[in-house]
Amino acid sequence: MNPMAVVQRLTILWTLIVCCTSATLNILDDVSFMLNQPSTNTLCAFCDVLNATCPESKGNCKTSCDKVASCDHAEEVCVTVWRSSGTSGTEETFCHNPLLPLYGRMLDDYNSSSCNMKKQKAHGETLFMCACNKDQCNQEFTFDEKHQKVAPNHKRKGHNKVPHQKSKPSEDAIIGPNNVGEEFKLRQLCKFCDILDSSCERKEPKCESICERTSTCPNSSEVCVGIWRNNGTHITEETLCHDPTLPIYGYMLDDSENKECIMKEKKTTEGVMFMCSCDEEECNLNFIWEDEKDKDPVFLWSDTTFVALSSLLPPVIIAAAVIGIFYCYRVYRKNKLSKKWEKNPPCMRHPNMDCSDDCVMMIDDDRSDISSTCANNLNHNTELLPIELDTLVGKGRFAEVYKAKLKQNTSDQFETVAVKIFPYEEDASWKMEKEIFSDINLKHENILQFLTAEERKTDVGKQYWLITAFHSKGNLQEYLKKHIISWEDLLQLGCSLARGVAHLHSDHTPCGRPKTPIVHRDLKSSNILVKNDQTCCVCDFGLSLWLDPSLSVDDLANSGQVGTARYMAPEVLESRINLENMESFKQADVYSMALVLWEITSRCNAIGEVKDYEPPFGSKVREHPCVESMKDNVLRDRGRPEISNSWLNHQGIQLVCETITECWDHDPEARLTAQCVAERFHEIEHLDRISERSCSEEKIPEDCTENTNK
Repeated sequence: MNPMAVVQRLTILWTLIVCCTSATLNILDDVSFMLNQPSTNTLCAFCDVLNATCPESKGNCKTSCDKVASCDHAEEVCVTVWRSSGTSGTEETFCHNPLLPLYGRMLDDYNSSSCNMKKQKAHGETLFMCACNKDQCNQEFTFDEKHQKVAPNHKRKGHNKVPHQKSKPSEDAIIGPNNVGEEFKLRQLCKFCDILDSSCERKEPKCESICERTSTCPNSSEVCVGIWRNNGTHITEETLCHDPTLPIYGYMLDDSENKECIMKEKKTTEGVMFMCSCDEEECNLNFIWEDEKDKDPVFLWSDTTFVALSSLLPPVIIAAAVIGIFYCYRVYRKNKLSKKWEKNPPCMRHPNMDCSDDCVMMIDDDRSDISSTCANNLNHNTELLPIELDTLVGKGRFAEVYKAKLKQNTSDQFETVAVKIFPYEEDASWKMEKEIFSDINLKHENILQFLTAEERKTDVGKQYWLITAFHSKGNLQEYLKKHIISWEDLLQLGCSLARGVAHLHSDHTPCGRPKTPIVHRDLKSSNILVKNDQTCCVCDFGLSLWLDPSLSVDDLANSGQVGTARYMAPEVLESRINLENMESFKQADVYSMALVLWEITSRCNAIGEVKDYEPPFGSKVREHPCVESMKDNVLRDRGRPEISNSWLNHQGIQLVCETITECWDHDPEARLTAQCVAERFHEIEHLDRISERSCSEEKIPEDCTENTNK
């Protein structure tokens, strides 16, 4: 048979299968829609707060609302709320679900066909409410004398919590000393962060919040809450404490007894919003998405529908097989592209390349404001940013750093940024740092935020600019000179530094995308900035190196002995770093990081007497020691910065010092990884939180029994 005829017949057969499948899916959608059509919703008077036409009295009263609307949901009933305002009153008419509280009270009369006002106490005010389930029944209401007493709402006196609260004391509850049986609940411990960019997506059944702050709720009645929003271009999350008897963003918390934070969708005009609440310690760390199948089960198919589906089963199976083959091809292509991007990071090594669909996909997936920078670099930076230099804030070997104003359009408003200016002869350092910064996989909260890079012609010649975020507290070295820090500050600074270095060294991003590891090679306290939230961010990548698997031993050998002598690892000082193992470069970074952690610890008030700031090795070497001088101290004498015995009286400081000692071990193979250091700090923070609840005298207790007996 002619091959062309075979192809034509297969094409016709495939077209028929696709058409049949499409028609079947349309029929199923129609059947599902009809099966799930709600019953006719109630018509109610629906107005915002208006002046009432009659004061509180006996008899009937007609509302001044002249608008009628159909309720959004079939279960909703008509409601009228009347408030006294001295000589007159105000009224409000609307629809409401009687299974949910209203102003902290439940509607117990919603099955009535008429609206009979009942006096209520809600949130410190007295008001009248009525509910009914007949069309437009809330257009008239009755002040009946028998309802003038405050409605009990099926609660004990003084009990003003949302219904279905716990009836037994929780594990955190204790019996009050003055009132037998009275519960005093310990304040809840919850994740508590302002609105943050979120990495959570609904396609995952469970997601962990990126919030790293834990807080004790101000009031014992409060529970943990998690809120997730998606406005179409931006995904955010918010974690906090909240009283379940009060509304939040217009909604009452009807799941505050849950042990886990199960997300439920809420209506909003600003995109998609999901909310959850729970009553366990730090239970809002994990968001669990509500199963959609549990909300709208469809098991009402008739026999006719079943027969129709059975007859369409073969073409559906064929279509599913074709889709599966196509999906496998896409996965294979994506994996192939991932290897390509890992070897040649996007929008970084080839600034003249077009921003292909694959590059755009990776940028969008990162949800990063750095994406605009990537696009800017790809367009050759044809327009320079409107920047006005302000003051000189720092000067290094290769460049000067200025505080500057980034103007906003034509208005007088501006944002403060930092501009690192390289002279013409240092263009190689500028290009290296620009390439490192332009890697979209580098973005992390503990890495300095990069805006863009520019070439500028000035009166003094050509200059190269790097424009980044500005941090007013300056670098870590200057900050430690001026401040004695607390134990909490030490944990914040140390943990964030370790997380930043761990992200540099990692071969994947937090969301799992492949990433080429980077080594800094010049880690020191003056190359680390302090942010306003008392965390660190790593900067100055002029000497950094990509650990690309394609690099040969010769390529690595040509990178040279670089860095600052005071912070060089023993093997770097001796020029004996193991070029066969790329992990050796990371181990040298960890040694330098250990010296910075020692600097932070030396200025913490938890060690006892705090001396004036000194860099590592202090007076043992001169201010700017040479390599030979450091060899004598580090290699010949095996010297390290001093850890006084008085430091070890605090158990938390003792754990930090043990970590530092393991990081500056003479044997590179024996050192911890940066990720392990970050995990150690998390463990110390956890112990600190436990001790805060169990022993009020110290953060990390040695023995709380003495404090208990006092």
